[in-house]
Amino acid sequence: MRVAARVILTDQQRAKLSAYARGRSVAQRVVERARIVLQAAEGKQDREIAATLQMGRHTVARWRARFLESGLAGIEKDAPRPGRMRKIDSEEIVRKTTREKPDNATHWSTRSMAHVLGISAASVRRVWQAHGLKPHRVEIFKVSRDPQCVEKREDIIGLYLNPPQQAVVFSVDEKSQIQALDRTQPSLPLKKGRGETMTHDYKRHGTTTLFAALNTLTGKVLSQCRPRHTNQDWAAFLRLIDRSTPKDKQIRIIADNYSAHKHPSVKTWLQHHKRFHMHFTPTSASWLNMVERFFRDITQRRIRRGAFRSVPELVAAIDEYIQDHNKTPKPFIWTAKASDILEKVTRARRALHKAASE
Repeated sequence: MRVAARVILTDQQRAKLSAYARGRSVAQRVVERARIVLQAAEGKQDREIAATLQMGRHTVARWRARFLESGLAGIEKDAPRPGRMRKIDSEEIVRKTTREKPDNATHWSTRSMAHVLGISAASVRRVWQAHGLKPHRVEIFKVSRDPQCVEKREDIIGLYLNPPQQAVVFSVDEKSQIQALDRTQPSLPLKKGRGETMTHDYKRHGTTTLFAALNTLTGKVLSQCRPRHTNQDWAAFLRLIDRSTPKDKQIRIIADNYSAHKHPSVKTWLQHHKRFHMHFTPTSASWLNMVERFFRDITQRRIRRGAFRSVPELVAAIDEYIQDHNKTPKPFIWTAKASDILEKVTRARRALHKAASE
């Protein structure tokens, strides 16, 4: 058993400590420390003193050691505390985050930055939050190099904001290679304290391609699932749009630059159907096509977490979703002006040229 160091008091020290222990105008912390030292001088061990005074054993041991080291002065005043906390240089954190990379990684983490600067990870996190910095995230982009980018962009946005009278505007595209995936084991349902589960592996049962035409005014969707997405499939979908649209209406088709959309056979068909007018998005700017938003919704809500044992089962699920969507369609409202988008693209190009020259 470990024995605490012995405390021996002089008459003067004992008198002073006794006065502290009985004093009513003395700080409570000094009273407690005086009682600890007096009992230690009686030969009591730390555990015994702690039990008597109802405090922690480590507290008793600390003030025994402090008295043995500094005498009365050691218990009359607290030990000097550390000085002011080191000032965090937020500008340096921002500079290193935006201008430099760590030696062995593609981006900074709070811990790697804290290690380099000799501060806490919490301090780095606070600076990043204050300046809106998120090094762990990457935003995908690509600036269009289409020489007619401005004209095509203004044309399409004009159709969204000011559609022509006596015309129906369709945002059209195909979502290709949708896989009919079945999980290798049954999923476990959602319950309190645990989310729904599914196996990480799956069985492939084939693919389908969803052709969709979003009416930009009403939000309704014309759709067709086909095994492939060739120019023949595209022409077949155009014929479906033709049959489903009143004959007295002009048809404006917004589509991307996929080769099947410009195939000679498709062009020949369009020449015989004068009410069809094609409007192509700029190269690398298919995000201008409003139907892409619908594809995102059907992917997140019906396809990604589904389990399908065959392609017909997948097609039936897609058709059911679109039928339900068309019961209460809600159009997507385009609010961005062509000039605002052009300004952003101009800034992006300027930043790219600057980065390339550095």
